[in-house]
Amino acid sequence: MSYLNPSEFATKMIDAGESKVFMSTRDTVIRAYMAGAILALAAAFAVTITVQTGQPLVGALLFPVGFCMLYLLGFDLLTGVFTLVPLALIDRRPGVRVRSVLRNWGLVFVGNFAGALTVALMMAVIVTFGFSMDPNEVGQKLGEIGASRTVGYADHGGAGMLTLFIRGVLCNWMVSTGVVAAMMSTSVSGKVIAMWMPILVFFYMGFEHSVVNMFLFPSGLMLGGDFSIADYFVWNEIPTVVGNLVGGLTFVGLTLYATHARTGAPRSRPLPPEPAAELPAKVNV
Repeated sequence: MSYLNPSEFATKMIDAGESKVFMSTRDTVIRAYMAGAILALAAAFAVTITVQTGQPLVGALLFPVGFCMLYLLGFDLLTGVFTLVPLALIDRRPGVRVRSVLRNWGLVFVGNFAGALTVALMMAVIVTFGFSMDPNEVGQKLGEIGASRTVGYADHGGAGMLTLFIRGVLCNWMVSTGVVAAMMSTSVSGKVIAMWMPILVFFYMGFEHSVVNMFLFPSGLMLGGDFSIADYFVWNEIPTVVGNLVGGLTFVGLTLYATHARTGAPRSRPLPPEPAAELPAKVNV
């Protein structure tokens, strides 16, 4: 049977979090680097499709191809470890400490950023012919995205920051659902279908993904976007990271852990009513 029931994949979630805590520094960084690079390529792919077709839905429909590839290859995104790794700590797995959780998060952040930045530089070279000409239509779009999703939030002050944070929460609610959904199946086709649906929702709705933004905003800066590095970190990356952490851990990790790995005691069932006692038969004298 290719489907695992919730109690089975909830255990897999905790096991996966534990294994990531004890992974070597080298493997953690390499896997995070490749995840950031592949997701960045998928984002570039989706933006290119959207520009060429004029249909954002088509780009959103095809973006999940990168997400599926990187998880099938066993690479790690920051959004995924935000959800899985703390479960090993909450479950009191031996040797798992707060420090080791933070170490994993830090290494994955660095690896994801390096991978996404590498692809951002490559794409900037491609859309400008090695910086010898102005950006083409795709490059111009990348610059516009960076400005609208940094300065655009800053223009609204506190309300913009709240909106950015909520978009980060909703993003990792969907993305981490995709991560967990892949654990429901033991077949490649089942994993891909389960991952595709929530990733499509997140991308089309314009929610904020910290790793996708590690590609979009540096590439936008390289291509003449009208915003600064400070704008990027203060008005996008940092609030998005916090929102992704809250969304993935609260609405996916902890809820599934609480109700499938550590279920509450079942309520006692009421006893069936006892049958009425039969009256003795009347004897005629």
